[in-house]
Amino acid sequence: MATDLERFVGREGRDESIKEVRAKIDAAGVTYIYYQFVSVTGRIVGKGVPAPHWERIATRGFQLVYGATANLFIDRHDNYIGYGPEAAELVGLPDVETFCVLPWDPKTARVYCTLFRNREERDDPGGYLTSDCRGNLRRLHEQFEAETGLHLRAGTEPEMMWLKLNDDGTPSVEGMTRPYCYHIDQFAQLQPIIHKVIEYSQAMGLDMIQGDHEDAPGQLELNWQFDRAEHTADRLTTYRQICKQVGREMGAFPCFMPKPFMGVSANGCHHNLSLWERDRNAFLPEGDDLRTPSKTGLHAIGGMLEHLPALTCISAPTVNSYRRYHETGYWAPVFADWGYQNRTTALRVSAPDRFEYRSVDSAVNPYLSFAALLAAIKDGLDRSLDPGEPEEGNIYEAIAGGKDVKRIPGTLGEALAALENDEVIQSALPGDMYRVFHHYKSDEWERFCATVSEWDIEEYLEILP
Repeated sequence: MATDLERFVGREGRDESIKEVRAKIDAAGVTYIYYQFVSVTGRIVGKGVPAPHWERIATRGFQLVYGATANLFIDRHDNYIGYGPEAAELVGLPDVETFCVLPWDPKTARVYCTLFRNREERDDPGGYLTSDCRGNLRRLHEQFEAETGLHLRAGTEPEMMWLKLNDDGTPSVEGMTRPYCYHIDQFAQLQPIIHKVIEYSQAMGLDMIQGDHEDAPGQLELNWQFDRAEHTADRLTTYRQICKQVGREMGAFPCFMPKPFMGVSANGCHHNLSLWERDRNAFLPEGDDLRTPSKTGLHAIGGMLEHLPALTCISAPTVNSYRRYHETGYWAPVFADWGYQNRTTALRVSAPDRFEYRSVDSAVNPYLSFAALLAAIKDGLDRSLDPGEPEEGNIYEAIAGGKDVKRIPGTLGEALAALENDEVIQSALPGDMYRVFHHYKSDEWERFCATVSEWDIEEYLEILP
């Protein structure tokens, strides 16, 4: 019986596609290729190989330690996260359709890869490597579509702060502009960076549509057209890679840390979601009420609200993420409720054809967040979960008036506990993925708890007598 790897390599039309990429390599004068994949934390990792070896890598793949999917990171007890040094090496095979020449370096191209277990493994040789978050999302989405007849389309709002550099080239904690929201003059101050980001983004297939200066120092949000979830995840990852390159060229630092400043808004990455049956938007209202989503849409929202605590662990994945939820006044989505055009709730119906998941920030791994959202939505559809009545007003005022609303987790530790108790969201992290993610994030939380910070010193150094 053929393995997953063998079926992948033997797909109809793949040989012809490999030849087509060779023609692109030769025509563009590409001499080097990055074979890249995405780690558990959303980092781009992989190998670089001279272009003459394209055919060999496209058919045989490259090898790298399994632990690369966890950034080859060691926990606070000196144990490798996910996989020990005795583990086998993964096999990475390029998804040929993602081949793209880098516009800032025409001699170099990149291609995303799907990961497999080693061919010589005792258990499941050549099977899909389940710590491959990108491959997992594609397979989970295919399964969701096969079972429901629906697919998830998504757009993201990737906020980030452009920071100044120190004289030694290290990033400072100082934005390049003032924190004036939607201010065209501050936007214009960053226009050289914006022009370059858009130029590279368009060259790499992102349909850029709009942007603005947000309300933190140096904070930009540039948007591209929505698409199927897996394509949007690839484009967000590509966008981050582009911003890093533009920062090198322009002498600036693109910061995706959720909360580098207090007293201003954090870097969010709201996910705008809709469910489609082929080319029909299944979220659209069905009756005369043009605001209320279809039953399918309401059940999807019900599923997300049901699993919001565990979802938060995926969509707000760092210790720093939760700084956002402890500084009020900046529309932080801390309450597990939904409403129409309501920016004080975790979910809002932002237009008749979509809804916005707000409890997600700039550090998110989109392959994990979209997979987790698919699991929550599927549970909502399967169980016909009712999200309840929408909150029409400011939820802070509603709570003051007696409304009982749960908060989302306030720390990474609380979110990890919620994930540990939610088998539905765990199912979005299949096989090794949950173990790797949980190990990585539990270690991050433990390291934070075991650290004496500047706040500790200022607060307690002279505590007694």
